[in-house]
Amino acid sequence: MKVYKFGGAFVQNIKNVRYILKDLNQTEYYSTIIVISAMNKSSNSLEDIIQTYLQKKEFYKKILDSIGEIHYEKVKKIFTYFKDVLKGIKNTCKNLGYLLFNNKSDNFNYIYDQIVSVGEIVLSIILSFYLKYSKIINTWIDIRNYLKTDCNYKHGTLDCKLIYKHFENCNIFKTYVTHGFSDSNSNYFTVFLGSESSDYPATIIIYYLISKVVIIRNDVKEVINGNLNYVENSQFLEYLTYKETIDISFISEFILQLKIILLYKSAISWLILSYLKPENQVISIFKGTKRDPNVSCFIQKLNVHLPVISPVDFTYNPEDILYIICKQITELNIKIGMIKIAYFLVLIVIKDKFNSINILLNILVSSFIVTLEENVRLLYCNK
Repeated sequence: MKVYKFGGAFVQNIKNVRYILKDLNQTEYYSTIIVISAMNKSSNSLEDIIQTYLQKKEFYKKILDSIGEIHYEKVKKIFTYFKDVLKGIKNTCKNLGYLLFNNKSDNFNYIYDQIVSVGEIVLSIILSFYLKYSKIINTWIDIRNYLKTDCNYKHGTLDCKLIYKHFENCNIFKTYVTHGFSDSNSNYFTVFLGSESSDYPATIIIYYLISKVVIIRNDVKEVINGNLNYVENSQFLEYLTYKETIDISFISEFILQLKIILLYKSAISWLILSYLKPENQVISIFKGTKRDPNVSCFIQKLNVHLPVISPVDFTYNPEDILYIICKQITELNIKIGMIKIAYFLVLIVIKDKFNSINILLNILVSSFIVTLEENVRLLYCNK
């Protein structure tokens, strides 16, 4: 099977949506799974009102109205007859409304996963209807019925045995449309797989269906070996190896997430395409190929935080310090970019997407000397 992954930005307008049709028709869309992620506008709007919901639960109706307003206009621009599409969107919002109305939990992570996931679910429904409208027969599937996790909301851990079982009944000769980011636990509540993009669920699908190639469309015009603002004579990259991609992704999200390491042994090819320059291939990633051209890559990561942690006395050794720090970081779902240990000194590069760094520092300051450099720039060279 082939797996297409389209970023939410790709469906911001009808022109970009038509490139999806062109891609599918050119590559024969049979035996294909299409994974779509949410529009940034949709996800950001939903994130903004979660806190309001926690303070005043009757505001769940505002959440549903927000989802509707964002997507109804898109539907009307794409379809001449959109009654069935709106029905699909309304059913999804109705299910969320029922969940929020009956919700008794104040767990932020749980509520976040249930609400924000709806944006991409709705968008995948719209795309499925549009493809049918354009004579491409497809089946919309809820990926939460296939990818199963534990109950660690926002950062779920996969249940590999259950995933194998659910994918056994998948017809590899059909065309499917689904969404990324979210999965579900044994109680069918939505669980995110972390802050990574929907590249990761697409990766899991590829791995379990033994796909041959994955094609990603996103808003990357080209991949160069360094930002033009700080690297002179930057060059376009046409090929990267898996190892190089993983090394670079550890420092920067780049164009693929670090978790694609899952695919390294399966040697599946990745083709990265751009909807900004649809006629051109941006970059190819293969196992065993050499970087082309063979130049050093300079990766810049902005707005990361650098806590520096050291013991107040000699009662801790470096391994103990690292264990305590990593335990707290895991519990708070903070993403680590890099760790450096200089005997009794531990430096950590972290991306604080969910504003948990102050909680971490308050915990650590009772046992360690902690200083924090905020919003630093990290520059990494992969030779």
